[in-house]
Amino acid sequence: MPASRMRIAMLSAHSCPVGKLGTRDTGGMSVYIRELACELGKRGHPVDIYTRVHDPEDREIYELSRNARIIHLRAGEDEEIDKLSVYSHLPDFVGNLETFRNHGNLQYDLIFSHYWLSGLAGAYLQQWWHVPHITMFHTLGAVKNAIKAGAYPGPGEDEPALRIETERDLVRGCHLIIAPTETGREELIRHYGASSEKISVVPCGVNLERFKVLDKAQARRQLGLDDAKIALFVGRIDPLKGIEKLIKALAYLRDIQGLRLVIIGGGENSQSEIERLHELALSLNLHDSVAFPGLVKHEQLPHYYNAADICVVPSYYESFGLVALESLACGTPVVATDVGSHRYVIREGETGYVVADNDPRRLAEKMALLLSHSTADTMSAQRIRATVSEYSWSIIAEAIIRNCQAVSAPVPFATTSRNSQTSGGRVRVGTDS
Repeated sequence: MPASRMRIAMLSAHSCPVGKLGTRDTGGMSVYIRELACELGKRGHPVDIYTRVHDPEDREIYELSRNARIIHLRAGEDEEIDKLSVYSHLPDFVGNLETFRNHGNLQYDLIFSHYWLSGLAGAYLQQWWHVPHITMFHTLGAVKNAIKAGAYPGPGEDEPALRIETERDLVRGCHLIIAPTETGREELIRHYGASSEKISVVPCGVNLERFKVLDKAQARRQLGLDDAKIALFVGRIDPLKGIEKLIKALAYLRDIQGLRLVIIGGGENSQSEIERLHELALSLNLHDSVAFPGLVKHEQLPHYYNAADICVVPSYYESFGLVALESLACGTPVVATDVGSHRYVIREGETGYVVADNDPRRLAEKMALLLSHSTADTMSAQRIRATVSEYSWSIIAEAIIRNCQAVSAPVPFATTSRNSQTSGGRVRVGTDS
């Protein structure tokens, strides 16, 4: 293997990258890990993604693509467990990973961990292997607690102190942190005292081969949808996603004949929240206007994005917001709250609208603008798609590779850390002069 190539151990302890998207612990992070690993593998950097066994039927090794594979390790029961419960099984996870590595005579040049649980596993391996450790938190416990306290206090547990302290320790101990937005970088500094020189801002990407413009009428026929106006939500069924606010927004749009809200996501652990949302729709006399198709395979999502007239992301918090990116890549405009990357990926009045918060009236106002014939007729799906071409995984992977090479190089990090930063939330591909 040429010296410029790196063998990377990627850690995703609590969530399997090939799990069912839209369930409680499988979402944008899983998409990120899977897509990035495949793209790195194409470029000759072998990636082994280590996760725990979530089902007795899980194969030990799952080949994703050339130079990219998933390795299932036993850590606790061979079933889905609460992610906080994974903490007590991390010693088994790390020990079985080391056994697998020794058996295969594998040597890794870099550890890339995802989420705080994997970060803790990465910290152990960092000490054992004496190789650089890059981490990406995806969400931050301190930020989620602050938002919950102010935005929707009530049912649901706060993120535990264990998570907050572990994230703070990881910020100090790892070699580099990847943040998907400038806001994420600022949150790391504000809540955990992270050094700005230790953070590189690299956006998430979108698979432009999968998420593309399709014939809307054909997509609707395939999904059994009629010609009514359709607003789409895609994501976990979780209070943090603001679905309740979206259903309330629908009540202000009764004059749009036949408008339907299609909510994609779910899973067994979401049933109580789905029932609560059903009851809300019933109380607003919207039960015939809100549909819950359940979980949808990732490869089928482009048909839903194309069938929809608009996509709405009413979240209280997103570390990035892949759904908006996927929708735009399919040529469907987006209304989204001002969280994550939305202010960077959505072009106001051109590809959608960003609202200050998920107040139902604000959401409804911008939804109505996009659903109006005058606005829709001026929008070209291909033009909308073109605005996110810079977020292709090929471009994002190159930025990540530069970060990996910089942190592995025997030179001060400060001289190379600027290579893959962003400007105004967009990827800057240039190198230092």
